[in-house]
Amino acid sequence: MARTVWDSSVGKKTVMAVSGLIMLLYLVVHMIGNLKIFFGAGEFNHYAHWLRTVGEPFMHYEWTLWLIRVALVVAVVAHVVSAYQLSRRDIKARPSKYVHRKPRATYATRTMRWGGIILALFIVWHILDLTTGTVHSGGFQQGHPYQNVVDTFSTWYGDTIYIVAMLALGLHIRHGFWSAAQTLGAGSRSRDRALKTIANVLALLLTAGFIAVPVGVMTGVVS
Repeated sequence: MARTVWDSSVGKKTVMAVSGLIMLLYLVVHMIGNLKIFFGAGEFNHYAHWLRTVGEPFMHYEWTLWLIRVALVVAVVAHVVSAYQLSRRDIKARPSKYVHRKPRATYATRTMRWGGIILALFIVWHILDLTTGTVHSGGFQQGHPYQNVVDTFSTWYGDTIYIVAMLALGLHIRHGFWSAAQTLGAGSRSRDRALKTIANVLALLLTAGFIAVPVGVMTGVVS
């Protein structure tokens, strides 16, 4: 039954919707945590340490964090694979491009695929930069996330990569949230306006909240 559901377009769209909402929930929590950087190094570093001790003593050090990471990896892989397979299925069903584009298609709709690629590449860079420190500039300091963040956003390329990715994220959420609601049966004529408003507000708040951090470093508010 699971294979039958997965092989159907509806099943893949449902996987995309559920995995997308899981990632959206994480992004909201992640953004709130990121904004703690404006309260100083002590507050931000304490928050980063707390993430590793959640659930103690029942959970061992970092176990809860690793469970969250595994769940996110599963969600990302499921989202990417289902999106890719749906895209390939769509191309096979329509080998030649439409002569005329749909006039009501939004910019976010037309750039969903490219936005997804940008975000996938950004995730890899973000992990290598601030989690493993592999490509980090200024010397990665384990256990000092505040200084690591300041180092990253003290470079023009760190700011550029992050801001471009967050703009792509905003567009992705704007269309993706409404699309997920339709897939999961929450959409209707009476609810469409409210759902689109929620999607726009979420996209705006998340984009502004994430971009606030590099802007804070660039302007010297965070230093």
